[in-house]
Amino acid sequence: MASGIGGLGLDTNGPFKGILDIWHEHRPSILFAITCTLVVVWLYIELLQKTSTTANVSDLDQQLTKIIPRSNGIAPQEKIDLPKEKAKEVTTGPRRIKGELRRVDNTRKDIEPSRKSPIQILVFYSSLTGSTEKTAGGIAENLGTLLRERANNSGKSFLSPVVLDLAQIDYDEYFISAPKPTDQDIPVDYFYLLLVPSYNIDSINDNYLEHMSETHHDFRIDTAPLSGILGYSVFGLGDREGWPTEDEGFCFQAKEVDKWMARLTGRKRAYPLGMADTKRDLRERLDEWADGVKDILEHVARTGSLGEGVPGSGDAIESDEEYGSGDDDDGEVVIDPSLTTSKAKKGNAANIEDVEDLGRIMKASQNKPEKSINPTPIAVDFTTYNKPKSRKPPVTIKEMVPKNSPTYASLTKQGYTIVGSHSGVKICRWTKSALRGRGSCYKFSFYGIASHQCMETTPSLSCSNKCVFCWRHGTNPVGTTWRWVVDPPETIFDGVKAGHYQKIKMLRGIPGVRAERFAEAMRIRHCALSLVGEPIFYPHINEFLAMLHGERISSFLVCNAQHPDQLAALKAVTQLYVSIDASNKESLRKIDRPLHRDFWERFQRCLEILREKRNKQRTVFRLTLVKGFNVEDEVEGYADLIEKGLPCFVEIKGVTYCGTSSSAGAGLSMANVPFYAEVTEFVTALDKKLRERGLKYGIAAEHAHSCCVLIASERFRVDGKWHTRIDYQRFFELLEERGADGDWTPEEYMGPETPEWATWGNGGFDPRDVRVDRKGRKIEA
Repeated sequence: MASGIGGLGLDTNGPFKGILDIWHEHRPSILFAITCTLVVVWLYIELLQKTSTTANVSDLDQQLTKIIPRSNGIAPQEKIDLPKEKAKEVTTGPRRIKGELRRVDNTRKDIEPSRKSPIQILVFYSSLTGSTEKTAGGIAENLGTLLRERANNSGKSFLSPVVLDLAQIDYDEYFISAPKPTDQDIPVDYFYLLLVPSYNIDSINDNYLEHMSETHHDFRIDTAPLSGILGYSVFGLGDREGWPTEDEGFCFQAKEVDKWMARLTGRKRAYPLGMADTKRDLRERLDEWADGVKDILEHVARTGSLGEGVPGSGDAIESDEEYGSGDDDDGEVVIDPSLTTSKAKKGNAANIEDVEDLGRIMKASQNKPEKSINPTPIAVDFTTYNKPKSRKPPVTIKEMVPKNSPTYASLTKQGYTIVGSHSGVKICRWTKSALRGRGSCYKFSFYGIASHQCMETTPSLSCSNKCVFCWRHGTNPVGTTWRWVVDPPETIFDGVKAGHYQKIKMLRGIPGVRAERFAEAMRIRHCALSLVGEPIFYPHINEFLAMLHGERISSFLVCNAQHPDQLAALKAVTQLYVSIDASNKESLRKIDRPLHRDFWERFQRCLEILREKRNKQRTVFRLTLVKGFNVEDEVEGYADLIEKGLPCFVEIKGVTYCGTSSSAGAGLSMANVPFYAEVTEFVTALDKKLRERGLKYGIAAEHAHSCCVLIASERFRVDGKWHTRIDYQRFFELLEERGADGDWTPEEYMGPETPEWATWGNGGFDPRDVRVDRKGRKIEA
């Protein structure tokens, strides 16, 4: 019978069957022959192209030989006169160094913008209340509309302005060099606009100014790293009720930003600093400034320069103060004539006209022993007179979170009780859950901490990171150094306890609260120093810890691995955590957004310190997994960090999404929250890597409800059973016997066996409690 092949109706008994048999029998040989043929054809074509190119070059060389004749077979040589160096004069005696004020190098070549490149306007702003954000958005919208209309006349295109929050961006991407365009093949010229309100409280402005100062004084960075941008302009927003005049501080932070931008850009100030009183003339002054900026941008689009007198288009006609150090002495020495001796007035000492005259007077005074018993000191005034004296606002040490600040209002709205000027306390949701018998947090499953007896607090609301997953949405202060008023530890200790108890009392009316647990909650047993900010940033952290331990309150302290000196000086804590949010430098920069430039070196040093402390106290690595940031392909890197620090425990926890606009701006959404199955898969892979390296770790416990798993060192496995819990009574006994600097090991206060329900594979939910859904309905096991 005939059968159709491939639906074409070909007869398999005909000649086509013979072709198929030949193909199946000799297929490798046929494919090899075809490949060889194609390679030979390709080589032949390449050879033809090279032969053609060689012939063209030969013809061109013959034509050039005819055009440029040689004389006597010798090529003409160009005679170059080199300047002769002047012979150095041989001098005797000390070298004479002539000092002078440092001047701007006007010969420095500025990067000329291409007239064909599109112009991208970046509008930077800082805001605590949101008003400046709205103003920046309005400016960007108006500029974008107007410049698009006028772009056809100038012949240069404008991209849509981009609005950037100084609290969210990475400064290194915008203020160490010009940003890199999205499309590397299309160069873009950048123009900076900065809207800066001035605050008399701690804000992101302080950190931004500190960053610009460090950039300018960093010897590794060019003195004008932003000279590649087209230009910049700053607009300041202030309040004359608090600061009536500029000398008294009106828009003082905007003026500082303008000064530092002038230095970083090579003085490419495109339009003068604008200033406005937000309560009186904001709209009028802002419109004037915006119109001037528009005119400048049109001028740049037409000519490619900022205009006469501005670097990039001519000599800079500006004060040297922005380039020289404004506080340098000019070397002038003035003698107060009223304090010289009477003989000097009579002519024994001539008028002082140079520094040598000062030496002559001193020598003359040494030759008169009768006058040297109580010699009159020579008054030398090194004051610089060539600059007018300007009144600067008085330097005062500010409070971190003043009661009348937007930061205070924002944090209290989130449920904080602010203690003093830089501390806070807040009730955890697991405290409420434990009071109602609906489960405790993972710390109870792992370490035996009763959530309803745990106080969550911090002695420092300030942090040196701006993590994308921060619970406080960036509303807490940030900084790299402590520059605020320091509250005494006694005030903080009494204040946080009072605040915690007050909040516990407010929960007694909640339906379902168990009376016995409410009574237990009125006795604090544990303190989690992990609320927000950086606890070890507080200068008196050891004294605060001593007060906790004095009342037999255990301490669980979490730090972000950015303060190695403070970590090394830290005394005994019940359990010491370090947040390990990434396994490599770039991931850490992206997810933690640290303020320190040497953040990776600080991070590594903290791991070394934790390794040194592992034999004296319980140490923990806390890994917060954020899908799309630090999960994919980073297991190997995390294993490297664990091998370096050798912590007692490793907590792996999925990130909790806060659902705020600021988190969305940082690139975080629900898509970044891993499922528990993904967390367990990561933990299994990490455990495998650790075992491959010969490190003695194992998966000890889990708390699925918190999306958290615990990997523990084999040091805490006795007779095949995990002992991850803590004997708190024994810890305080050791502390009293040997002191905070005493020598003991974590095994000495190792607690009882980890309950079976908390171990790996059993979920980790306390069977004594009742698990419910969001609507309070019981969830069956």
